[in-house]
Amino acid sequence: MKHLEDLVLLGDPRLYEVCAPVTQDELPLVKEWVADLHNVMQEIRAKYKFGRGIAAPQLGIMKRLIYINIDRPIVIINPVLENISEKMFELWDDCMSFPNLLVRVKRHKGLTVRYLDENWQEQVWQVDNDLSELLQHEYDHLDGVLCTMRAIDNQSFRWKPTP
Repeated sequence: MKHLEDLVLLGDPRLYEVCAPVTQDELPLVKEWVADLHNVMQEIRAKYKFGRGIAAPQLGIMKRLIYINIDRPIVIINPVLENISEKMFELWDDCMSFPNLLVRVKRHKGLTVRYLDENWQEQVWQVDNDLSELLQHEYDHLDGVLCTMRAIDNQSFRWKPTP
């Protein structure tokens, strides 16, 4: 079982790599990976008081896998973003890989994510506002993109108040 100390932190070269798709024969591993993602998310929530989603590369699992848990757990395998709205909004983004830093970014207001679930069944999820932002943030991790790289300008960084 992975823990908070296994979290890949800002500066680690793995955070800048493009992840490989999960293959169907790796499906038995997904359950273990999701358990690790869930456990680390719970530890982040306990320590830093935030965390709605985590991407596999944040634990050094270089696969296109996202775990979201807001009101229920959602396993997102090999996501594809579609119908991305042109309308944008700004927000202060945070990330488990640098939990004390906030970054001002622009995100698309809405999109559709097409993905495989933990049973290898195709799912389609239309999201907007904060869920759209969350999916874009986690999806970026799969492509080696951090919110620090999407900062609006060089003044778009601030320390987060300690919980």
